[in-house]
Amino acid sequence: MLCGITTQQQFAPTMTDFRPTYDKSFDRIAADRLPALLRAMPKAELHMHIEGSLEPELIFALAQRNGVSIPYASVEELRKAYAFTNLQSFLDIYYAGASVLLKEQDFYDMAWAYLERAAADNVVHTEMFFDPQTHTARGVPMETVVNGLHRACTDARSKLGVSAALILCFLRHLSEEDAFETLEQALPYRDKFIGVGLDSSEVGHPPEKFARVFARCRELGFHLVAHAGEEGPPEYVWSALDVLKVERVDHGVQSTKDPELMKRLAKDRIPLTVCPLSNLKLCVFPDLSKHNLGALLDAGLVATVNSDDPAYFGGYMNQNFTETFAATGLTRNRPGSSRRTVSRAASSTRPPGAPTSSGSTPSSRASDRRRRAAPPAAASPPAHRRWLPATPSASPAAPAGAEWRRA
Repeated sequence: MLCGITTQQQFAPTMTDFRPTYDKSFDRIAADRLPALLRAMPKAELHMHIEGSLEPELIFALAQRNGVSIPYASVEELRKAYAFTNLQSFLDIYYAGASVLLKEQDFYDMAWAYLERAAADNVVHTEMFFDPQTHTARGVPMETVVNGLHRACTDARSKLGVSAALILCFLRHLSEEDAFETLEQALPYRDKFIGVGLDSSEVGHPPEKFARVFARCRELGFHLVAHAGEEGPPEYVWSALDVLKVERVDHGVQSTKDPELMKRLAKDRIPLTVCPLSNLKLCVFPDLSKHNLGALLDAGLVATVNSDDPAYFGGYMNQNFTETFAATGLTRNRPGSSRRTVSRAASSTRPPGAPTSSGSTPSSRASDRRRRAAPPAAASPPAHRRWLPATPSASPAAPAGAEWRRA
């Protein structure tokens, strides 16, 4: 294998054996061969919003099945509406699209469509975000949401050979009290998701707004991640680390503006789940060639490539890899790149308990005390305790115009 993921026991339930590998001949690979190799290598996707995989064709099919009226005459007209200038303009249509999801089978069909596409892109492990508040605010029971998604995850392992897990996200434009209520609604299904996250409109909603609910989730034994530093400032990343005490930062690309933060992320080996085509679509970077993924990797940070909301941003995993490598020159033999860059971009994982670059182990540092090795595969721990090692990116107040009405 060129680079990516290998396993001692393929698709082990606890995912404890994933390791990045690197073939020393990589630097000699001809440029015209690289795209095929990137497409073929096994991958882990750690930042993907399942509602963001809802393609226009499926939106129309579900709208018809559920009697939901949508303000677009055709699939083509809806796809043309995917013209975003920033995160909020994307979220407006994102929440509207999700309003066609009403029944358990709808959530299953949405997740299954993504999982089939992921398998085609050689994704062997995926951790999917889902936003229950988007649905419970419309009267859809939590049970309907979780059971539909979890059933697809279960089928993916047996039918596609893909390990899939769920991460429940709180919507940050809502209140912490709403997040607490959502957590209580979800606890009866805690064996069906592995952690909690924080997403939606970032600017104006700093991570510390959710300090208490994240502390509660930590007490309950969930893994913690949060979106920070996509459009928000580096201070949001600091807050996610020190207040929420997350194990992984989703996006984090604004971290390059703070040298001390970069040192912290590198020293503590906090993974960043980077989404290049999403950043391009939402104008975080003016051009893909200007993306700072290479700078993050060259600074010694752990970073992964992910698709974020692939239906809306025009690129699943393989497209993110091939276009990003082509535009940014990640394989060039510039100082600090080459082997380190390729292997980390392909799969930023570390064997459980392995020393960090500073020589400490995850269990020896207070900030990493929760990132301990999972039990052996035979132990098959509850879903909310499974985690890819060393990894761990609408509502009552949805943006205006974000709901499509039921006919």
